[in-house]
Amino acid sequence: MTQESDRFAKAPSRWRYNLVFWAFLGITLFFLWTEHRAHFLGVLPYLLLLACPLMHLFMHGGHKSSHGAGTPDEKENHP
Repeated sequence: MTQESDRFAKAPSRWRYNLVFWAFLGITLFFLWTEHRAHFLGVLPYLLLLACPLMHLFMHGGHKSSHGAGTPDEKENHP
């Protein structure tokens, strides 16, 4: 049992790796934002223009029938 406890005592805990990872990610995002802010914000109008056709494609996906009456019963009654 002493060998197992020694092995766990020497191994660094996982929270240290998580702390280093999140700190590195935060520093990276900070420098990306400060150095490339003009590029990020300059793309926003084009993203809005791109959103229009994408919303049209994805939000009108349920309109697969013809422009006639909505239910099959109504279609039978109309010529």
